Amino acid sequence: MNATALQFGIYRDGLNNLDHVQSYAIDQATTTSKTDPSIAFNIEDTTARRGSEPEGIARTEFSDVRDGRVVAEHVEHPHEMSSRSDLAAFVATTLDKAEANGAKQTWIDLVDHGGGDGGGLETDRSLMSMPDIAGAIADGIHQHAQAHAEDAGRSVDGVVANQCLMATLAFTSALSDAGVKYLAASPETMIAPGVSSDVAHPIAANENDPSAMAHAVVADTMKTTYGAGGTHWNPAAAFDVIDCDPTRVANMQQSVKVLNDSLVAAASRIITRQQILADANAVDGVSRESPEPTPWRADRPAIRLYETFAADSALPQSVRAAATQAAASVKALVLGHSESAHFQPFGGTDYRDAVGPTVHFPTSSLQVDPWAPKISETRNAFYQTVDGGRLANALV
Repeated sequence: MNATALQFGIYRDGLNNLDHVQSYAIDQATTTSKTDPSIAFNIEDTTARRGSEPEGIARTEFSDVRDGRVVAEHVEHPHEMSSRSDLAAFVATTLDKAEANGAKQTWIDLVDHGGGDGGGLETDRSLMSMPDIAGAIADGIHQHAQAHAEDAGRSVDGVVANQCLMATLAFTSALSDAGVKYLAASPETMIAPGVSSDVAHPIAANENDPSAMAHAVVADTMKTTYGAGGTHWNPAAAFDVIDCDPTRVANMQQSVKVLNDSLVAAASRIITRQQILADANAVDGVSRESPEPTPWRADRPAIRLYETFAADSALPQSVRAAATQAAASVKALVLGHSESAHFQPFGGTDYRDAVGPTVHFPTSSLQVDPWAPKISETRNAFYQTVDGGRLANALV
């Protein structure tokens, strides 16, 4: 058996409208492992498509893929993929297999719908919250360490959020707290099948060069083309690889908090509050291709938002200085990025400002938490740490 450079876990919920098209991730894993035998895949796939069972039979398939073939497989009743305990068990099992294979790195690929700070991994019954996703990863790391004291230092090196809108400051912060090193995700809507499992190649090949890894993962994602005949599309309007280093994340959180507190103080003057809101509204939120307002219009590209405040001479110097620092601290997290000026699947929409993660910045009371109480974009540690609630109250 070949030495393992990367243990890559694919956690896919297919019991939805994307079951068939997102299953490409499984086929891609087989091809990838054949091309590079140093990559091993652990897969949990809940599906009802034709495969090991006839079309329409819901079940969860577990498989190990290596050397271009399935080396182990079994089928169980359909799992609740938005369950924190189920994701935690998958993470722990993937880490167990990484230890058994002597893998140098472990990455997790989350394949399903996503909703930014609201969460992801959607089933018919629920949407797994963003804090629970990060918490499940931390739980799985802990479970592996408890069961394998000899390998207690192993963690999840990276997360591919193969979902819409998951490149956010809040998710970056939560994953950092869970011990994850890197987040590869889009700040915008993604088109299925999404990120190709081929990104395992540059991850495995650049273990000691995060910058090269990030640029290659972004390039692979943005150049991927799906479709047949006269219809072709790319999976992402923008894509980022984000550094979840605890020191950099802590610096970002502190800088954003200082800016938010400066904005709260400045907003006590009506004319300044109006100028802050005008600046924020000038920065398009995500899902901008939709003709109707969406719950995510308040999720704005953080770097562009903060640079807009920094460049506005009508704002107090204290706000402009804080905004400059906040923009710099977010830029320091972005290891690789790419964006489209004319994304054809979304009618040629311009995403050139989608460089790096988004931040939830509401400019009306309806934008603060439009899904609450079932789903919340504000009930997370990052929003509380940076005084997001105080800022929203001061502005709207």
